[in-house]
Amino acid sequence: MLNGKVALVTGAARGIGREIALTLAEKGAFVIVNYNGSKEKAQMTVDEIKAAGGSAVSYGCNVADFTACGEMIASLVKEYGHIDILVNNAGITRDNLLMKMSEEDFDKVIDVNLKGCFNTMKHLSRQLLKQKGGKIINISSVTGVMGNAGQANYCASKAGIIGLTKSAARELGSRGITVNAVAPGFIETEMTEVLSDTVREAMKEQILLKRTGTAREVAGVVAFLASKEADYITGQVISVDGGMAV
Repeated sequence: MLNGKVALVTGAARGIGREIALTLAEKGAFVIVNYNGSKEKAQMTVDEIKAAGGSAVSYGCNVADFTACGEMIASLVKEYGHIDILVNNAGITRDNLLMKMSEEDFDKVIDVNLKGCFNTMKHLSRQLLKQKGGKIINISSVTGVMGNAGQANYCASKAGIIGLTKSAARELGSRGITVNAVAPGFIETEMTEVLSDTVREAMKEQILLKRTGTAREVAGVVAFLASKEADYITGQVISVDGGMAV
């Protein structure tokens, strides 16, 4: 399905990013597992892909660093000749109520979550235009659609990703490049494991399917958008949220 394709997945050392990397590799893609501070976990993801018969390497880069992103993209294109799939998954949280949120925490989340997407897309776009094709999938969030108390920075970053996705889709579509976003809901990851049972149950009540989602369910949608079967889909936001944002 993705044989011969090179995929770069940011923030792929754990959580949803890890599952996306594993799934793309299962489909035949050569996967570059990007990480920032989780080198050991990134290597574990690479090892798991290889153990299953796939191909992958890890690459350390802080996506919030514009120059470092440019160097990463240039190095990867030089090494592998092309990048066909970009999945912008890297993200962080620094939750607090708006009136208590520091400027530093607001800026940090925007820099990683939103500017990180811009950085990779900006530096890869010229190569994709030369290739006259490619797939960009940006990981947004249900909170970017609905908002969420105590997450003004995170929600703003994820809503921004949706606007960035739609704008890029308009700019790049004429050259056969698709740009879409996936908006996960309440997904079982390390980030959600720390929530109290009370909070978890309250969130489940908002979900039509009355259960949390899995990273695998998100990864399956990403793999579809990366495939030839999704060649006529661009500028869209696909919610994987069990009906939470209906």
